[in-house]
Amino acid sequence: MKQLFWPIAPLVLAIAACAPGEFSGEVPIEVRIANADRAVTVTAAGETEPVGTVADDAADDPAIWRNPVDPAASLIVGTDKKAGLYVYALDGARRSFRNAGLVNNVDLRPGIQINGHDGILVVASDRNDLASARLALFELDPERATLRPLGTVPAGRGEAYGLCLYRSGVTLYAFLVLKDGTIRQLRLDTSGPVPSATLVRTLKLAGQSEGCAVDERTARLYVGEEARGVWRFDAGPEGAVTGGLIARADSKRLVADVEGIAVAPAGDRGGYLLVSSQGDNAYAVWRLADESYVGRFRVAPGALGGTEETDGIELMLGDFGPRFPGGLLVVQDGVNAPAAQNFKLVDWRAVESALGVAP
Repeated sequence: MKQLFWPIAPLVLAIAACAPGEFSGEVPIEVRIANADRAVTVTAAGETEPVGTVADDAADDPAIWRNPVDPAASLIVGTDKKAGLYVYALDGARRSFRNAGLVNNVDLRPGIQINGHDGILVVASDRNDLASARLALFELDPERATLRPLGTVPAGRGEAYGLCLYRSGVTLYAFLVLKDGTIRQLRLDTSGPVPSATLVRTLKLAGQSEGCAVDERTARLYVGEEARGVWRFDAGPEGAVTGGLIARADSKRLVADVEGIAVAPAGDRGGYLLVSSQGDNAYAVWRLADESYVGRFRVAPGALGGTEETDGIELMLGDFGPRFPGGLLVVQDGVNAPAAQNFKLVDWRAVESALGVAP
C-alpha cells in the first residue's frame, strides 16, 4: 500500500500541547463533535469499579487476559497512573491491587518463560522517575487474580509513557514510547531469576506520542502521535526506523489528541485497528487486512454512563462468555462523576452491528 505523509494542520499545532479537557480553550467540544465525521453510538455492557485515586486524571490503560478454559473468567489489568495496577473480573469487580506508583500503560502476554516456567507476563511503563524510564514487570496469577512483582528494568533517559509488547517466535520485545516521541524497542528476558532488557533500536516521532500496538502476524507497529495521527512502522528489529503516517488527525476521522491504540487480529488477515479520538470522545476503526477505514463510534450513556476523554483502550476478539460472546472492548472513561475514573466494557458485537460490518 502506498504510504501517505500528511502536513500538520494549523489547528493541530495549536492544540498539540493541550492536556485532556484543555481543547475547549481552542475549540469547544460541541464544535469538534459537529465538525467531525458522523459516529454511531453503542452503550457499555459493564464497567469496572473506580480506581482508588479520586478527583484526578488517574485511570489510564487496560490489558486483557483471556482464560482459554473458561472465557467468562477472563481478567482485565488496568492502570491507576498515580498509584499502581488493578486486576478486575469481567463483572467489573476489583480482584486485587498492586501498589506500583506511577505506571502509565500496560500490556501482557501469556506463555512467556518466567524463571523456568510458562507464565503470564505483565509489563507496565514505569514513570516513578520522570527523567529515567523503566519497565515494571509482573506475573499474573490467573487463579488468585494477583500480580507478583518480578522487578524493574532500565529503559534509558526520558519520561516513560506508552508501551506495547511484540512476540516474534520465542523472543519478546517491548516498545516503550517516551513522552517526547522517542520509541525504544527492547528485547526482554524473564527466563532467569532477574529480568533484563536490551535495547535493540530507537525510532522517533516529532511530537508527544503514547498509544501503540503491534499486529504480530504482519510485524506492523502502530503508534499514535497525539497531534498528527497514527504511524505504522516495521516492528522487526532489523526493520527501517522510518514510518508512514497512515491515518492523520484531520478533525474528521480522528480529532486530536490521538490516544489509545488497539490491534485485534482475526484469522490470517482479518481484524481491526482501533484508535481513541479523544478530541471528540469517539473511536475510529480500520481493517487490518488493508488498513481501509471502517467508521467511527461513541459509547453513549445507557444503563451505565458513556465514555469521555478516553486514554487507553484494548480490544480482543473471540468468546468471552455470555455477556461478550463476540469480543471484548475495554475503554478508559475519563469522566465518571461523581465517582473516580474507571473502565467501561463493551460487547464488540454491538460495535460491529452499529457500524454495519460482518463479524
